[in-house]
Amino acid sequence: MNKRDIIIPVDELTEEELTAAERELVEAARKATQTSYAPYSRFHVGAAIRLSDGAVVSGSNQENVAFPSGICAERTACYYAGASHPDATFEMIAIAARDSKGEPTAEPIAPCGACRQALLEYELRADHDVPLLLAGRDTILRLPSVRSTLPVTFTEF
Repeated sequence: MNKRDIIIPVDELTEEELTAAERELVEAARKATQTSYAPYSRFHVGAAIRLSDGAVVSGSNQENVAFPSGICAERTACYYAGASHPDATFEMIAIAARDSKGEPTAEPIAPCGACRQALLEYELRADHDVPLLLAGRDTILRLPSVRSTLPVTFTEF
């Protein structure tokens, strides 16, 4: 038996340490939390994606009383980007959330497994790493790629 360690490099940053482009994307993700429809979980998530054509596309989670029928912010944003900018590739993604009191979450949140898989598909289409910013109230995590959130991937069948 062989043993492997999976190590994911993560930069822990303050907002002041972000580049102007990163800060703009985090703000777009935070703004997208305002359009969330989350009457059941009261957990409002926003995602923003910078595309190679310069556009910033955002999305928010949309819940439904039939829980499997809802969709996460990350997939809302990536599917909208794919449909409205089919020739553009993803360059960077930011994700932010607000809690049930409407306050930014203290800690950064990460995409669920389904969203990681969907975002990975777009990273593979881009044919380069797509950095991911996970924004909490005081701390922002910068991961080098979507693949780093899903190191054992499902990419072929």
